[in-house]
Amino acid sequence: MAELSTLNTKQKAAAVIISLGMERASKIYKYLNEAELEQLTLEVAKLNKVRPEDTETALDDFHKMCLTQKFVSDGGLDYAKSVLEKAFGISVANSLLERISKTLQTRAFEFVRKADSKNLLTLIHNERPQTIALILSYARSDQAADVIAELPKNKRIAVVECIAKMDRAAPDAIKRIEAVLERQFASIFSMDFTTIGGVDYIADVMNNMDRANEKFVFDELAKKDAKLADDIRKRMFVFEDITILDNMAIQRFIKEIDTHDLVYALKGTNQDVSSAIFANMSTRMAESVQSDLEITFNVRVRDVEEAQQRIVATIRRLEEEGELVIMKGGKDEIIA
Repeated sequence: MAELSTLNTKQKAAAVIISLGMERASKIYKYLNEAELEQLTLEVAKLNKVRPEDTETALDDFHKMCLTQKFVSDGGLDYAKSVLEKAFGISVANSLLERISKTLQTRAFEFVRKADSKNLLTLIHNERPQTIALILSYARSDQAADVIAELPKNKRIAVVECIAKMDRAAPDAIKRIEAVLERQFASIFSMDFTTIGGVDYIADVMNNMDRANEKFVFDELAKKDAKLADDIRKRMFVFEDITILDNMAIQRFIKEIDTHDLVYALKGTNQDVSSAIFANMSTRMAESVQSDLEITFNVRVRDVEEAQQRIVATIRRLEEEGELVIMKGGKDEIIA
């Protein structure tokens, strides 16, 4: 039975779908894209028993989000904020509006998120860095990483800098750029401002970038704006940050990764990381990995970096699923 504290957003969505019944749920499914359908169906299949009070909480949360979106649509952001504060209080109102803002952001440049990274690069590589930054702020982080990695070196740094410093963009500007790139996506949800880009987003982009390009970007960006480079780094999780994970988190991700990747990754890391990993293995597994390390020679740097990147991707996925916690950048406070 799922406890209330462990129901994440995806599980709440699954709980709502289950409570609606097949007929009503099927009507909602018609409005979802292929990726959303796949993810929601997976969550429904994984969710077994849910307490009545958990379902009630999920439905209440869903109802509040629907009301918030309606208020924003009918009267704009200020109107919605005023109504929600009176109904639920300032704290709940701000939380609802923040979540709606993130949802609305994904409506613009929908075609970008569906595009192949190479096609997207072809489409935007000749644009100004500011324009590329705006477009990539609506792309998936893995797409943005692929595109940035292929840009000319001088433009690469400019784009990263623009995304990191980006805060808000007027909807009219977004509409104009979107219309030029894809005519059928000429209108977006009307709001006073839409939050985009920023340090957190570019940190996510950098987490998806290969290690060579990551190093190049940081080296060059540090020359121009050392503080900005440091701010981005603090929000990232790289392979060497395994040492900041607690033992339970390390044990959790070790269960998920391929032993071959682990051996390659350890060939190119420091003693602190190796010690942290070996300390959280069973004696039998540690002996097996150590034996493989001793007979593994002439490993390409690229292969080591790719193995480390796959492990980092696994750790970040487990964090998103609530399976472990990454305490980095001072953003999270944990209560034991």
